[in-house]
Amino acid sequence: MNANVETKKMAGRVKVKSNPLFTSTLRTVKYTVLGKEINEGILFKAFLYTIFIATSYIYLNPILKMLVNMVMTTKDLVDPTITWIPSKLYFGHLETAWEMLDYSKSFLISMTVALCAAVFHCISTGLAGYALARLNFPFKKVVFGLLLLAFIIPPQVIVLPTIVAFRSLGLDNSIFTLIIPSMFGFGVKGALFVIIFRQFFLTQPKELEEAAKIDGATAITFYLKVMLPLAKPAILVVFLFSFVWTWNDTYLPQMFLADSKNLPLASELLQMDRVITSYVESQKITSFEGGAIKMAASFLAILPPLLIFMFFQRHFVEGVERTGLVE
Repeated sequence: MNANVETKKMAGRVKVKSNPLFTSTLRTVKYTVLGKEINEGILFKAFLYTIFIATSYIYLNPILKMLVNMVMTTKDLVDPTITWIPSKLYFGHLETAWEMLDYSKSFLISMTVALCAAVFHCISTGLAGYALARLNFPFKKVVFGLLLLAFIIPPQVIVLPTIVAFRSLGLDNSIFTLIIPSMFGFGVKGALFVIIFRQFFLTQPKELEEAAKIDGATAITFYLKVMLPLAKPAILVVFLFSFVWTWNDTYLPQMFLADSKNLPLASELLQMDRVITSYVESQKITSFEGGAIKMAASFLAILPPLLIFMFFQRHFVEGVERTGLVE
């Protein structure tokens, strides 16, 4: 009797396991959770997004902290119970930072220098990259070796002779000293941008060049009418790199504009930091107020590049992929 009952139970279990609907449901749940491939399941995506959110928080936390602190009142700054949400918005620190930076003037100088440098870098390094990628000329390998050498040599090594050269040209303490090097692809930045353009032009098919030669096009004509329109991703990458690099640069303005009153925004921010530190040490302002003013000034300084990257982020990522920088 007991043996018959056990047999019936075993038969029922076998029937349940062999039920097509149950098997299909089980397979669907498995594919949903684990995925047909390792990167398709919910479990893997949850792990991936956890990593992304944690990494994003690490990078965004200082920016969020800066935004919160710069709009806090002095009372909120000294209150340990207030960390993220101020009792009320206070824009006095922003106004103080604006005045101390002489923001309108320094912003215009930075924008002029950064835009000019970015445009000239695209022109000069684009031509050099095209020549190294597509043209045959004597000592081509030597020129490329010197280009790599220029990329390796730090700017501190050549800054003194550059200052002497500018001084002999009567350009001492002139903002043109920050623009002229980009006209010739000079220094580490120029070498890097030439390599980016060279890498991009090497990926273009040779049939385009052969067809242009059959039509009687010269190298310059082929570059301007064929290669340059195709190089939009590389141009965007070089433009953004050059703009942000020049915008944030404080070393060269300190060297070339040591006695000038017309300083870019990054240099004004550096000087303002020293002034605020001296104010805090002399107890003219509290350390909390000094920190809030510094954060407000930092926000004003990074706002233009931040907006540019927000608008051109997708195109920038596509450009980096197409220029071969991620290979």
